[in-house]
Amino acid sequence: MARGQQKIQSQQKNAERQAKLKKAKGMDQKAAARAALKFNCAVCKTQMGDPKTYKMHFESKHSKLPLPEELKQCIAEGKC
Repeated sequence: MARGQQKIQSQQKNAERQAKLKKAKGMDQKAAARAALKFNCAVCKTQMGDPKTYKMHFESKHSKLPLPEELKQCIAEGKC
């Protein structure tokens, strides 16, 4: 069992190793997936990644309702 200075050095070395592993691992998949979902359906709160998918979803699931203003603006500008 390590004591004193050796123990402190061992803990520092382990902390550095853990930090490198965490940095190399990067963002976990769930967080990356959540970050990619930028649009929320105004009616059912489903999340979508891009305006084309949002428009297709809205037309198929909520066909009787008019398109939301944010979606109309986004498609008209073509910036989304």
